[in-house]
Amino acid sequence: QVQLVESGGGLVQAGDSLRLSCAASGRTFSHYAMGWFRQAPGKEREFVAAIRQGGDFTVYADSVKGRFTISRDNAKNTVALQMNSLKPEDTAEYYCAAALNMNIVVNNGADYWGRGTLVTVSS
Repeated sequence: QVQLVESGGGLVQAGDSLRLSCAASGRTFSHYAMGWFRQAPGKEREFVAAIRQGGDFTVYADSVKGRFTISRDNAKNTVALQMNSLKPEDTAEYYCAAALNMNIVVNNGADYWGRGTLVTVSS
Protein backbone atom coordinates (compact mmCIF):
# COMPACT_ATOMS: atom_id res chain seq x y z
CA GLN A 1 0.00 0.00 0.00
CA VAL A 2 1.01 3.57 -0.69
CA GLN A 3 -0.57 6.42 1.23
CA LEU A 4 -0.70 9.80 -0.46
CA VAL A 5 -1.57 13.10 1.19
CA GLU A 6 -1.92 16.30 -0.81
CA SER A 7 -1.53 19.83 0.49
CA GLY A 8 -1.21 23.36 -0.81
CA GLY A 9 -4.59 24.01 -2.32
CA GLY A 10 -6.44 27.25 -1.80
CA LEU A 11 -8.20 30.25 -3.28
CA VAL A 12 -6.15 32.42 -5.64
CA GLN A 13 -6.79 34.96 -8.33
CA ALA A 14 -6.30 34.44 -12.04
CA GLY A 15 -2.66 34.87 -12.95
CA ASP A 16 -1.40 33.80 -9.53
CA SER A 17 0.78 30.82 -8.74
CA LEU A 18 0.26 27.92 -6.37
CA ARG A 19 2.37 24.95 -5.41
CA LEU A 20 0.79 21.63 -4.53
CA SER A 21 2.67 18.98 -2.61
CA CYS A 22 2.04 15.30 -2.09
CA ALA A 23 3.67 13.28 0.66
CA ALA A 24 3.93 9.52 0.17
CA SER A 25 4.38 6.78 2.70
CA GLY A 26 4.28 3.03 2.65
CA ARG A 27 6.09 1.23 -0.11
CA THR A 28 9.25 2.41 -1.82
CA PHE A 29 8.39 5.77 -3.35
CA SER A 30 11.08 5.61 -6.01
CA HIS A 31 9.46 2.51 -7.52
CA TYR A 32 6.40 4.50 -8.56
CA ALA A 33 5.65 6.88 -11.34
CA MET A 34 3.67 9.77 -9.93
CA GLY A 35 0.95 11.90 -11.37
CA TRP A 36 -1.43 14.74 -10.74
CA PHE A 37 -5.04 14.66 -11.81
CA ARG A 38 -7.94 17.04 -11.35
CA GLN A 39 -11.69 16.94 -11.32
CA ALA A 40 -13.83 20.01 -11.70
CA PRO A 41 -17.44 20.08 -10.47
CA GLY A 42 -19.68 18.21 -12.86
CA LYS A 43 -16.78 16.99 -14.97
CA GLU A 44 -14.81 13.80 -15.26
CA ARG A 45 -11.37 13.37 -13.79
CA GLU A 46 -8.60 14.42 -16.13
CA PHE A 47 -4.89 13.80 -16.30
CA VAL A 48 -2.70 16.83 -15.55
CA ALA A 49 0.94 15.71 -15.33
CA ALA A 50 3.13 12.68 -14.71
CA ILE A 51 6.73 12.07 -13.78
CA ARG A 52 8.76 8.90 -14.18
CA GLN A 53 10.29 7.06 -11.28
CA GLY A 54 13.71 8.68 -11.65
CA GLY A 55 12.32 12.14 -12.33
CA ASP A 56 13.96 12.22 -15.76
CA PHE A 57 10.84 12.25 -17.88
CA THR A 58 7.61 14.20 -17.58
CA VAL A 59 4.34 14.39 -19.48
CA TYR A 60 1.74 17.15 -19.36
CA ALA A 61 -1.79 17.66 -20.53
CA ASP A 62 -1.98 20.21 -23.32
CA SER A 63 -4.16 22.45 -21.16
CA VAL A 64 -1.36 22.99 -18.62
CA LYS A 65 1.76 22.67 -20.74
CA GLY A 66 4.07 25.63 -20.22
CA ARG A 67 2.26 26.71 -17.04
CA PHE A 68 2.55 23.71 -14.69
CA THR A 69 5.68 21.84 -13.64
CA ILE A 70 5.77 18.48 -11.91
CA SER A 71 8.79 17.48 -9.84
CA ARG A 72 9.72 14.86 -7.28
CA ASP A 73 12.18 14.35 -4.46
CA ASN A 74 12.79 10.66 -3.93
CA ALA A 75 14.83 11.33 -0.80
CA LYS A 76 11.85 13.07 0.80
CA ASN A 77 9.11 10.90 -0.76
CA THR A 78 7.35 13.91 -2.19
CA VAL A 79 6.00 15.07 -5.51
CA ALA A 80 5.04 18.64 -6.28
CA LEU A 81 3.04 20.51 -8.87
CA GLN A 82 4.04 24.13 -9.46
CA MET A 83 1.14 25.94 -11.08
CA ASN A 84 1.76 29.33 -12.67
CA SER A 85 -0.48 31.69 -14.61
CA LEU A 86 -3.55 30.07 -13.12
CA LYS A 87 -6.87 30.43 -14.92
CA PRO A 88 -10.43 30.09 -13.63
CA GLU A 89 -10.73 26.89 -15.67
CA ASP A 90 -7.99 25.37 -13.51
CA THR A 91 -10.45 25.32 -10.61
CA ALA A 92 -10.79 21.71 -9.47
CA GLU A 93 -10.01 19.15 -6.84
CA TYR A 94 -6.41 18.05 -7.47
CA TYR A 95 -5.34 14.50 -6.75
CA CYS A 96 -1.94 12.93 -6.40
CA ALA A 97 -1.57 9.37 -7.67
CA ALA A 98 1.00 6.63 -7.97
CA ALA A 99 1.48 3.70 -10.31
CA LEU A 100 4.25 1.24 -11.02
CA ASN A 101 3.76 1.85 -14.74
CA MET A 102 3.87 5.43 -15.99
CA ASN A 103 1.69 4.52 -18.96
CA ILE A 104 -1.15 3.87 -16.53
CA VAL A 105 -0.83 7.39 -15.14
CA VAL A 106 -0.65 9.03 -18.54
CA ASN A 107 -3.80 7.15 -19.52
CA ASN A 108 -5.75 8.57 -16.59
CA GLY A 109 -5.29 5.72 -14.15
CA ALA A 110 -3.29 4.84 -11.05
CA ASP A 111 -2.71 2.16 -8.46
CA TYR A 112 -3.06 4.55 -5.51
CA TRP A 113 -4.83 7.86 -5.01
CA GLY A 114 -4.74 10.67 -2.51
CA ARG A 115 -7.86 12.33 -1.18
CA GLY A 116 -7.35 15.58 -3.01
CA THR A 117 -6.81 19.27 -2.36
CA LEU A 118 -9.09 21.98 -3.68
CA VAL A 119 -7.80 24.74 -5.93
CA THR A 120 -10.11 27.63 -6.68
CA VAL A 121 -9.09 30.33 -9.13
CA SER A 122 -11.21 33.46 -9.19
CA SER A 123 -11.43 35.75 -12.20
